[in-house]
Amino acid sequence: MNLTIVQRPGAGYAAGPPGEALIESDSDCVDVIGLCLGSGVSSVLLYPENFPSGFFDLKTGEAGAILQKFRTYHVRVAVVMGSLPLGNRFAQMAAEENRGPHFRFFEDREAAEAWLGEDAGPGPAGSG
Repeated sequence: MNLTIVQRPGAGYAAGPPGEALIESDSDCVDVIGLCLGSGVSSVLLYPENFPSGFFDLKTGEAGAILQKFRTYHVRVAVVMGSLPLGNRFAQMAAEENRGPHFRFFEDREAAEAWLGEDAGPGPAGSG
């Protein structure tokens, strides 16, 4: 698993490799989550290429399954989308997710890192 742990004052996070596949299915999320929690971080920064190709097609169900895994283990996810064009249904889902505390989409890494550094409330299950 090619994740980098980034330590920041107040909050660290795991970062996926830009331009590389990382999660092939929702079961791979368990590996990402385990690496995060094992490293003492409860957030991850990812890129579109880190997800399976079906993630952005809501008909496949991959986005829902992946998002649910991260929510279940209280791991916050920031996705740096850049200017990637999104289909209408996915854009609607992304707008809805951006209102919540678990999963957000950003145009650039700096905005994603700023959100990951904010206090998100309770950490991972069992952390206090």
